[in-house]
Amino acid sequence: MSAGADADVTTEVRAGMEVDVARLAEYLAGAVAGFRGPLTLRQFRGGQSNPTYLLATPQRQYVLRRKPPGQLLASAHAVDREYRVLAAHGAHTDVPVARTYALCTDESVIGSWFYVMEHVAGRVYWDATLPELPREARGDYYAAAVDALASLHRVDPAAVGLADFGRASGYLPRQIARWSKQYHEDEAAGRVPSMDRLIEWLPRNLPATEPPPAIVHGDYRLDNLMFDPGAPRVLAILDWELSTIGDPVADFAYYLMKYRMPSLALPGLAGRDLAALGIPTERDSVAAYCAHTGRESLPDLDFYMAFCMFRLAGIFHGIRGRVLRGTAVSARAREYAANVEVMADLAWAQASRG
Repeated sequence: MSAGADADVTTEVRAGMEVDVARLAEYLAGAVAGFRGPLTLRQFRGGQSNPTYLLATPQRQYVLRRKPPGQLLASAHAVDREYRVLAAHGAHTDVPVARTYALCTDESVIGSWFYVMEHVAGRVYWDATLPELPREARGDYYAAAVDALASLHRVDPAAVGLADFGRASGYLPRQIARWSKQYHEDEAAGRVPSMDRLIEWLPRNLPATEPPPAIVHGDYRLDNLMFDPGAPRVLAILDWELSTIGDPVADFAYYLMKYRMPSLALPGLAGRDLAALGIPTERDSVAAYCAHTGRESLPDLDFYMAFCMFRLAGIFHGIRGRVLRGTAVSARAREYAANVEVMADLAWAQASRG
């Protein structure tokens, strides 16, 4: 994992996220073929849920993702699931992922579970308008993003050893129940009127049909993609914590959310002149995805948008709880936490529209 100049996207290891470097180096020497120290660490500015580090040796660089320290919700921060899905794709498919090296479930090494993967030398674009790129190139990068997601959704889970990675049906009801439960359990983060309305509305307005299940990423955004530094090609899809077997349309709708969102803690495109920016419209992206996956259309898209925004509001709500408990790991955690109500209101607006 990289984003071009690593110094621009990494910092000194943040307080509370420290690692015993000597102990880690000792573990890696026995677990990763060819590893030789000395070892130095920096922390990526991303990795809101699972702290992510750049590991550097004189020979090569690696990336480490870990569970954060402190009190955690039981179903969150599943680095072992991340490792499993990355390893499966790396061995069996053309889905762009980083190569995996080791999964450690021995908390005595750094204090929590972690895994180590390849450092991919590429570039992450944090702003959905792609201001770093010429106008005429931006459409190609958007096309590459849709193509990479479609390649994931075309994978047969059983063919890559992931048949048991999640249930084959009932994804939307389970997800609504999961995020509703986490919202209710996190009393410290408070109650939000639009969340309460959505928790009632969503289960009563599910789509009549469910598409065939697929491996879903769960957090597919432009800033979770590592691009070739000089070409519109995705080198690696990042941050697989929420991946499972599920509804591919929901996964794609999450990617489309930026078209209906203003820029909050995450970049949005609502109200922007897409033609002037050289960025494909939502309709263009839907057409490209359907062409790549053999679908004729995406019915119930307003429902899927409401669901995805509800889930993102739930993620922000969980971050707010971690801020209040002192276990948030990102420097932007307070910004995410401040947007719970705005995102929940956007979700309710989509529900009302649908």
